[in-house]
Amino acid sequence: MSIDQVSLILITFLAASVNGALGYGFSSITVPVALLFYTNRILNPALVMVEVVINGYVLLMNRKSVPRTWKRVLPILFGVLPGVVIGSYVLFMVQPGWLKFFTYFTLLPLILLQAAGIRRPIRSEKAVGVPFGIGIGTLYSVTTISGPPLALLFNNQGYAKQDFRAALSVIRVAESTLTAVAYYFLGLYSVDSAQLLPYIVPSVLVGIPLGTYLISRLDPETFRRLCMSFDALVVGFGMSRVLVELKLAPSPAAYSVLVVVVAIDAYLLYWFFRKRRLPTSS
Repeated sequence: MSIDQVSLILITFLAASVNGALGYGFSSITVPVALLFYTNRILNPALVMVEVVINGYVLLMNRKSVPRTWKRVLPILFGVLPGVVIGSYVLFMVQPGWLKFFTYFTLLPLILLQAAGIRRPIRSEKAVGVPFGIGIGTLYSVTTISGPPLALLFNNQGYAKQDFRAALSVIRVAESTLTAVAYYFLGLYSVDSAQLLPYIVPSVLVGIPLGTYLISRLDPETFRRLCMSFDALVVGFGMSRVLVELKLAPSPAAYSVLVVVVAIDAYLLYWFFRKRRLPTSS
């Protein structure tokens, strides 16, 4: 096996374990690492096929909470469809290197904002639903990632744990299914994409049950925060690499992005653990 295939097995196993534990995170962890070896056009169709099944499973597990949440997420769902159409055409038309840049550039601030724990509830939730849905649909169909912005919104709006998982799974099922259909009509499925599935599917089948088991024995907030740190470091490294690839910055200077991300994340991580220690020390 080549190093890219071994890396794909390991990262999808880790990502599936996180998804089993948190209800999201498969693509947001897999993609930043996998893009170091594959282009979006090869990687995305394989991940979307897998995510249709994963998201359906998560929705099934949280179906009891769907009646409490579906009306709140309905405006977002209305925006997902046009967003998926836009993003699928972008994936079809844009040069792979710039797609990588867009992926990393979009993810990095979302991960750091989520890590910072910034929460400012939006009063007119319905008004922002459709434009937010368009953005989510576009982002997902270009990158197969939507977990960070969705988690940021739902945490911001104070969703209870089970409602959070149900709302997330409803939107994820819609966007992954619509994206799978859009990719089909645009002819984005290929032999190269299908050849990735034997390296992804076994990792998912083992990783998701393992993550579900482990989260019952770990502190969910600490686990989530460490996953964000891993994401931030990988995205920072990926951004530095793609800046060199696109000749937007020379090699030494491009890695200053990674240095800045490491510094910001280390600071946020320090305050996270300090705040968690304060109640026990008082």
